[in-house]
Amino acid sequence: MNGEQAEPIIRNVPASIRRDIGQLLIGSFPSTTIPAELRSLAREFQLGGAVLFARNIEAPEQVAELAHDVQGLASELPLWVSVDQEGGRVARLRAPFTEWPPMAVLGRSGDATLASRFAAALAAELKAVGVTLDYAPVLDIHTNPKNPVIGDRALAEDADTVARLGAAIIRGLQDNGVAACGKHFPGHGDTSVDSHLDLPLVEHPPDRIRRVECVPFREAIRAEVAFMMTAHVLVPSFDEERPATLSRRLVQDLLRDELAFEGVIVSDDLEMKAIARTWAPPDAAVLALAAGCDGVLICGGDVEVQAATLEALVHALEDGRIPYARLDAALARHRRAKERFLAPAVGEAGRNGPARGTTLRHVLGSDEHRRIADEMARYL
Repeated sequence: MNGEQAEPIIRNVPASIRRDIGQLLIGSFPSTTIPAELRSLAREFQLGGAVLFARNIEAPEQVAELAHDVQGLASELPLWVSVDQEGGRVARLRAPFTEWPPMAVLGRSGDATLASRFAAALAAELKAVGVTLDYAPVLDIHTNPKNPVIGDRALAEDADTVARLGAAIIRGLQDNGVAACGKHFPGHGDTSVDSHLDLPLVEHPPDRIRRVECVPFREAIRAEVAFMMTAHVLVPSFDEERPATLSRRLVQDLLRDELAFEGVIVSDDLEMKAIARTWAPPDAAVLALAAGCDGVLICGGDVEVQAATLEALVHALEDGRIPYARLDAALARHRRAKERFLAPAVGEAGRNGPARGTTLRHVLGSDEHRRIADEMARYL
């Protein structure tokens, strides 16, 4: 040995594993139809799913057709059709879908039964148009009144209320066939910066994080939540260098090992500036997977960025930055979640095709759902 650092061993990734790497990506596209570039990417990689935004949505029947088309990209496992449908200002699906009040109203009500009824109604409307994963509930605790991004998206200002009502929403969604995703771990509630624009700082010591911020996430785990989403926040008491999404100490050591979460850990959008100011999406994806995330969200709609991210993950597997065991564990979690939620939904859609006309009108914005929304709105 000459004292120089040895070069990493480069391994060729088998074609089957290369295809499987696509499961780690929940991607996006820019319009109301699937572009040819994404179809081409899906032929090369077995994609994990797609996330819908307002730009992808025109009308309920179009959403149902689009979700059906997304499933048509599958070669083996079905894809997640996912959305941010929280209620209040974060809702991609607007009227004639039921328009729900912000989640803070549930905190004011303190009524877990009402939270469960809301979530069951929400799940019915999502399932009707083929959406199978909702990035909800928000489990952040609204402890900072100057928080520019959470605010009335949070259920409450105390951990116990957020935990109790968050668990009710999780069960209401998942008992009715839609996978839930608790967010944003380890807590985005006590920040004064919007992570879409810059990197927020969480300055609490570890005992405070465990005693307060982790309480709703622990309860979500007891409720068997399918997904957890990481926060793009810096928590120096755990990791002085990397945001939570990219920090093994927070993702693997705290969420996976200490809190014993067995479901799928997914990053928030890697194109948000809290991450993208420092790491390009392909580099951030490698760090996120190495830290313990099982998948990444890339939401800007540029298929070239998504393709480059998947190639970066392949190269990281080749040179050992991502161990094969890390990939195997992530893929196993995706498969279990898809077997749990997608097999029945996709089977039904395959037999009947996307819902149309009368079927949708019977569910979306129904009298029963509007009554629940009105009951919630009394606490505005």
